[in-house]
Amino acid sequence: MSINSVGFGGSLFGMAVQNLNTQLNNLSTQLATGQKSTSYAGMGTNEGFAIAARAQLSQISAFTDTMTNVNTTISAANTALQSLSNISGQVQSDAASTPQALNSTGQTIAQQNAATELSSIVGILNTQVGNNFIFSGSAINTPSVATVDTIMNGNGTQAGLKQVIAERAQADGTTGLGRLVITGPSTAAPNTVSVAEDVAGSPFGLKLSSITSSLTGSSVSAPSGSPSSEAVTLGTNNPATNPNPGDTISFNFKLPDGTTASVQLTATNTNPPPTGSFTIGANPAATAANLNTALNSSIGTLANTTLVAASAVAAGNDFFDPSGTATGSVASTAASVPVTSSTLLSSAPGSNSVSPSFAAGDTLTVNGQTIQFYNSSTTPPTAAGTTPGTTYLDLGGSTPATVGSLLTSIDTITGTGTPSTVSGGVITLNDDVAGGVSISSSSSGDLAALGFSGPVTGSASAAGTAVTTAPSVISSTTALSGPAGSNSLTTSFAPGDTISVNGKTISFYNSTATPPTANAAGNALNTTYIDLNTATVSTLLGAVDTITGTSTPSTVSGGVVEFNSDSAASLNISSSNSAALSSLGFSSSPISAVQPPLRVSSNGNSLVNGSATTVAWYTGNSSPSPRGSETARIDPSITVQYGTQANEQAIRQQIEGVAVFAAVSVSPTGTNSAAQISALSSRISTNLTAKPGQQSVSDIQTDYAAAQSIMKDAAARQTQSTTQLQNVIDQTETVSTQEVASQLLALQNSLSASYEATSMLAGLTLTKFLPAGG
Repeated sequence: MSINSVGFGGSLFGMAVQNLNTQLNNLSTQLATGQKSTSYAGMGTNEGFAIAARAQLSQISAFTDTMTNVNTTISAANTALQSLSNISGQVQSDAASTPQALNSTGQTIAQQNAATELSSIVGILNTQVGNNFIFSGSAINTPSVATVDTIMNGNGTQAGLKQVIAERAQADGTTGLGRLVITGPSTAAPNTVSVAEDVAGSPFGLKLSSITSSLTGSSVSAPSGSPSSEAVTLGTNNPATNPNPGDTISFNFKLPDGTTASVQLTATNTNPPPTGSFTIGANPAATAANLNTALNSSIGTLANTTLVAASAVAAGNDFFDPSGTATGSVASTAASVPVTSSTLLSSAPGSNSVSPSFAAGDTLTVNGQTIQFYNSSTTPPTAAGTTPGTTYLDLGGSTPATVGSLLTSIDTITGTGTPSTVSGGVITLNDDVAGGVSISSSSSGDLAALGFSGPVTGSASAAGTAVTTAPSVISSTTALSGPAGSNSLTTSFAPGDTISVNGKTISFYNSTATPPTANAAGNALNTTYIDLNTATVSTLLGAVDTITGTSTPSTVSGGVVEFNSDSAASLNISSSNSAALSSLGFSSSPISAVQPPLRVSSNGNSLVNGSATTVAWYTGNSSPSPRGSETARIDPSITVQYGTQANEQAIRQQIEGVAVFAAVSVSPTGTNSAAQISALSSRISTNLTAKPGQQSVSDIQTDYAAAQSIMKDAAARQTQSTTQLQNVIDQTETVSTQEVASQLLALQNSLSASYEATSMLAGLTLTKFLPAGG
């Protein structure tokens, strides 16, 4: 019988040794890698948390890269804007202080420097970060602005700034009287001088603002009518006298760029008079003729100096400004009142005048004698004529004809001892002379305006029907809804009507008829609710402006509504009640603004859309929210906006001012050339400074600073999160090398002892336990 040796590998002891050896290998790997295991299975039950933490760290890393890129773009934009501010500041300083000496090119040194600086501005606005144009809004692959040559001179088929300025100068009448018509004195009005605009509604030339006078024995009429006119009449005292030396009269005007200017003339005995004066003649008629001459000279000088500069600035605005205005026609209210003796026979809609109005050239025949009407404000003096036996009534001038003055003229012809009257809107014509009064008219409308359906024949007392004045024009206080005869729109808005403004809704209701709790007011998103019980035109304009976000409030003046928008291309207003919308003065729907760039119309009386015939100086993308044109997510729940557009107001004003300054040139030897450039320089210096309420370059930089602040806070939170997430990963997947080394040493000692014991056991046999010799 044989005895087998004890098997080691399969024994419990052997298995323990093998396990120790495996632990030794694992600890050696951990010591070398610092990781618990080379497989997810070996990481333990918390490895799922570590995997999620690693994903979050990856996302944070992506956010960090995004913030780095955004900060790079903002830093570049800030640097560019600072350079832009420095350049415009230098041009502004040159325009304000550089001597206005013209060289052979018809420009000053400051203007020539501005042309060089314009090239720098264009380069700045076409700055790229990487491959992205940072001033193009969302159109990052497109240059922000056209080249300097294209902007100034066009591209061959489309006009540039210089051509737009030249066309506007012609339309503004800079070589004449600024599109004003100066008339009088005339035979019918020998002491009156009138000034009128040439065309109603034209945006060009000098616009009448006011007239003030200290001329002794004179009266003035403020600007009124359509087209607007004003007048001064000398010798209105009794007996008629001339002004005294030193007396003055001032004519004040509005200019195309929004500024004002005035012509002041002083009465003098000097002949010929010094500049800015008129000679006192032998009588008021002679003085009026001298005043006309002086006024022509002074307004001509104003048109050829200050108006030239204002016209150039306005043309620059037409070319560069993306904003726009929708202008209605004169709109009347539903209100009118009975005519009185002071009611005018002819005037602008909405004034205290008869309806319909008398017109220049109309005649009344009273008992065979003629009353002829003319307008000294608009009709050349020779047109009034002088026919023996004819009575002339001036529908314009400083004392326009009224119902009262007409009745006086009729009574003078009939010789009645019982004056004709007007009471409660009823005109009564009296004639106590045999045969009575007989009246006919060249215009049936004139008699109708007086309350007579046809000619008056041989009546001792003829009473017409009650007549009312022309309705007054709408104003800010005109109600959007009201009864006939009230200060309300001619067609009222009604509850349930809506107005759509750029895709957003204004809805009307009436809190008197419909309790607010039963109304849907406030329940619909993107809807503005207006209570017709209290709403006025002003209320509506404010609601529209809130939706459009315009920086220039919409207005109503003289019955004309103007809707303003910073983006003409986006303005779109329509209504479910088109008749009510039309009663605001807009004949077509939807209401839209004339699209810029603006050009002079073919008839020279209006501005029209010039986009097809004019170069686009800004070639990027336009967004109502420039900063929102570029956004970046920097956190799972946070985005920042950092877009910029070269056509933003603050940036546009800089390039516009410099470009206009560089574009204008005059005759080096012209009599008024120095004054033209001086007026232009003053305007450029003023316009390159941001005005209160307007966007400035610092406003854009403030937006950038806000975005950077948000990113800084986000980065700080993410840094803290990174530390915490890394701790989760480290606790789950890494080991302490010192602890592992200690465990490894202890394991090595244990394994060494195990190996020694194993060796001893391996050397044992049965014979070692048998007695010797046996």
